Amino acid sequence: MDEKENFRYLVRVANTDLDGNKQIAAALRKIKGVSYSFAAAVCSLSSVDRMKKAGILTDEEVKSLEMNIRNAPELMPAWMLNRRKDVEDGLNKHLLTTDLAYSLENDVKLMKKIRSYRGIRHGMGAPVRGQRTRSNFRRNKGKVLGVVKKKVSGKTQ
Repeated sequence: MDEKENFRYLVRVANTDLDGNKQIAAALRKIKGVSYSFAAAVCSLSSVDRMKKAGILTDEEVKSLEMNIRNAPELMPAWMLNRRKDVEDGLNKHLLTTDLAYSLENDVKLMKKIRSYRGIRHGMGAPVRGQRTRSNFRRNKGKVLGVVKKKVSGKTQ
């Protein structure tokens, strides 16, 4: 009865609203920059059961989860982070939400500016990672008409 009274349909973690009906490990994955293994690691660091519904977490558990997500570079191994050896300062970071999108955008701009192969491909709108382009990625090449038949004249023979 106590759990139903304290149930929250929305739980706010790292500036993201999480669904209270989902298990906490699955709900954390809705935060941009949090993967399956990262969510599981954060739950175990916070000593929160991964199968527990997000809506029945206490305020202390939510604060613990958020603190562990924010302090991930100090608490987790470097291979779990999404921004290792940052270009600007050389530090290992784990970026979330808008910070992640901003840094990816800046990385693409930097690649275009230094005219690297990947930057040139980004600029052309072509595949960047070595895929074939003969049959795939046709949307990038414009509309192809194919074979156009001659118009039949009005006279019949």
